[in-house]
Amino acid sequence: MKGKLYLIPTTIGETPVSNVIPDKVCETIKSITHYIVENERTARRQLIKMGISTPIDNLTFRVLNKHTKKEEIASFLLPCEEFDVGLLSEAGVPAVADPGSEIVALAHQKNIQVVPLVGPSSILLALMASGLNGQQFAFHGYLPVKPNDRIKTIKKLESQSLSEKQAQIFIEAPYRNNQLLSDLYKTCSNNTLITIACNISTEQEYIKTLPAHQWKKNKVDLHKRPTIFLLQKRY
Repeated sequence: MKGKLYLIPTTIGETPVSNVIPDKVCETIKSITHYIVENERTARRQLIKMGISTPIDNLTFRVLNKHTKKEEIASFLLPCEEFDVGLLSEAGVPAVADPGSEIVALAHQKNIQVVPLVGPSSILLALMASGLNGQQFAFHGYLPVKPNDRIKTIKKLESQSLSEKQAQIFIEAPYRNNQLLSDLYKTCSNNTLITIACNISTEQEYIKTLPAHQWKKNKVDLHKRPTIFLLQKRY
């Protein structure tokens, strides 16, 4: 019988498993011995945290990240000829702002059943808590690193948010968060709403939506804190 590809969510940060991962997920991993992961060390830690019963040394891991060669990826699903395979994210749900989408696309091409399991998505949790438009929104991943290009992109997203009545969602490398926040409140119109959502689902969680001009007065240190940024210009 052909195996399935299970998309397995993980905790975001040092969050207790019981807070964000359903029992069904923890039960499912007990029968899976083949995993595709972004980082083997952290994947092992997550599986132990989630109560996997198979000895960790009896599991097979294939690493999928920016260093993985394209020609290797097809072989990652070969175990599905006999066994179920788990696709594990570093944090949150697989295949969303995550290299796992390549594996999912390949599974569809090979007629392998894809089974998404319920778990936390920092992108959706941030949108839920933002008060911005949850009916129309767009996720843009990382903004450009070069200052001039980043400013141009922020202006473009702000304009798009108004014309499309659309919340704009993006992220940054944690060590550049403070610079991005500064660029946002300096570039955006005073009344453009900006949401900062960091350390989502942890005890250090911070989520706040303010007009750009108020962020100038309510500065928060986001250095090395996993953060989701949202903006929307409403008028």
